[in-house]
Amino acid sequence: MPILRIQHAVPSFEGWKRAFDGDPMDRKASGVRRYHVHRSVTDPNFVMIDLEFDTVAEAERLLEKLRHLWAGPGGAVMRNPEAWIVETVESRSV
Repeated sequence: MPILRIQHAVPSFEGWKRAFDGDPMDRKASGVRRYHVHRSVTDPNFVMIDLEFDTVAEAERLLEKLRHLWAGPGGAVMRNPEAWIVETVESRSV
């Protein structure tokens, strides 16, 4: 399952979370099956998001849409976004 992993700093976690919850990318229609929001325990204004998809093509399309958002209005709620499309190769409970 492809995962679009995103990380960036935010000026205010609460403000960013409101924007994220507003779902400007329409996650469901974009093919997102599940997402996880992570927050740094040492810097509460640094977030990481994992978006899970059925296909790499869906992840690539949403990443392209996100890059346009980041270059425009999204820049007001985040700084220095980075993103990768990854696949889990191993997951194990110990």
